[in-house]
Amino acid sequence: MTATRSREEKQGEQAFVDHVIHVRRVTKVTKGGKRFAFSALVVSGDQNGRVGIALGKSREVSSAITKATNKARKNLVTVSLRGTTVPYDVIGRHGASKVIIRPAYKGTGLKAGGSVRSLMEAVGIKDVLSKSMGSANRVNVTKATLNALAQLRSLNHVAKLRGKTQEQIMKGSHV
Repeated sequence: MTATRSREEKQGEQAFVDHVIHVRRVTKVTKGGKRFAFSALVVSGDQNGRVGIALGKSREVSSAITKATNKARKNLVTVSLRGTTVPYDVIGRHGASKVIIRPAYKGTGLKAGGSVRSLMEAVGIKDVLSKSMGSANRVNVTKATLNALAQLRSLNHVAKLRGKTQEQIMKGSHV
């Protein structure tokens, strides 16, 4: 069972965008019959560089989605952006899934599919090229994408780590 719904909500001063990536039905066969349960994978972000993912489980679809949304908002990761794209190429891995994310010029759009696209929209990235390789398991692809985005560092952070100025770091790159 697949669902891709999105919802915008105001929480305090921040507007969060939620995307339901995947809803899975699990059946447990017991003496009295079958017991159904649901697990929902949700991406939640503020479209300003912060995003979280979570898996919620419950006997009902709506409560599984609610649990996952609340959990995702508690575990937000800050992503370093450069305008409307990522600062440099990055590869994320989780399980047998591998996601490659590359920066793109303004106006290119989101060249990403499935769960990668939903996560990019939640972060606020508008121009990016991506490729998902290996396993197409939605949970693993989503976690691989988050892994890739978590690896990104800002120019200021890299300069501090190397003990140089931002100009010295930019001098070496071909931007």
